[in-house]
Amino acid sequence: MAVDELIGQLKALEAEGLDAVRAGGDAAALEALRIEYLGRKGRLTGILRRLGELSAEERPAVGAEANRVKEALNVLLEEREAGFAGAADQGPRIDLTLPGRRRWEGGVHPVTLVIDEICDIFRDLGFSRVAGPEVETVDYNFSKLNTPLDHPAADMHDTFYLADGVVLRTHTSPAQAHVMENFQPPVRVVVPGMVYRRDPFDASHAPGFAQLEGLAVDEGITFADFKATIGEFVRRFFGADAKTRFRPSFFPFTEPSAEVDVSCRICKGAGCSACKQTGWMEIMGSGMVHPNVFEAVGYDPEKYTGYAFGMGPGRIAMQRYGLPDIRLLYESDMRFLKQFA
Repeated sequence: MAVDELIGQLKALEAEGLDAVRAGGDAAALEALRIEYLGRKGRLTGILRRLGELSAEERPAVGAEANRVKEALNVLLEEREAGFAGAADQGPRIDLTLPGRRRWEGGVHPVTLVIDEICDIFRDLGFSRVAGPEVETVDYNFSKLNTPLDHPAADMHDTFYLADGVVLRTHTSPAQAHVMENFQPPVRVVVPGMVYRRDPFDASHAPGFAQLEGLAVDEGITFADFKATIGEFVRRFFGADAKTRFRPSFFPFTEPSAEVDVSCRICKGAGCSACKQTGWMEIMGSGMVHPNVFEAVGYDPEKYTGYAFGMGPGRIAMQRYGLPDIRLLYESDMRFLKQFA
């Protein structure tokens, strides 16, 4: 009785499988049916697992029927697959006379190269690399940095406001506040990232550009420490022949403040459009951290001192690679970028 039952199941499987193969709409559907009916864990295999219920004399009859069903399904599957393959052959062929397409070759962006090199130099000087958010509150972007909201820098014609009290950061300096709120001195960090300002797009300005912030806080840090650190950075980055000058300036979050210039590497000090004919290229604003900033983040200004600086890697890339126009860094021209591979 078990023999008749298994043979009946095989015949039913054959009829169902043949109907399913005839209805298969494409090659993928046929492959799925092959797996379902004839695969290692398919339905035919499931029936054959019951051969153990039969005696040795009964098994050959069921085995022969199983082979016949398998062959019938395989034949129809191959016929249907050949039909789909023939239809595919009627489609468009590859035209071997067409010229080959060269693969685009680029390279690491020069600003990225400069940022990595700067961070490597400051790492050797004991600084850690950290990141900060590009969308900031006015509290972190201005107030915690001793910048009142009636300061010109906070005006809408200078700053991109996303919502009431929310801006695209205008500098990487807010990261100073984030770091100092979360870590106690000694602190030495560099913070690369994008910043955004309503600046005109010209040979030396852009509305969105990379900046790199530096901060060092500890007991007993002086402006002399800052000058020595920047002097070592300029020597290692620009070369021993690079000249440096510090010009008095003003930033709300530092006191005293200074602009740091390097002798123009493009014109060698003779004057060009990139340095506005001065022979000097400004690379950073800097100064000693203002006591009000320390108070805003919970540091004791009577105990700690520190210095901060912010530089533009785009302008520094111009100096490093002799680029006369900062707009070259924004054009995504593969012919230009592959030079830095």
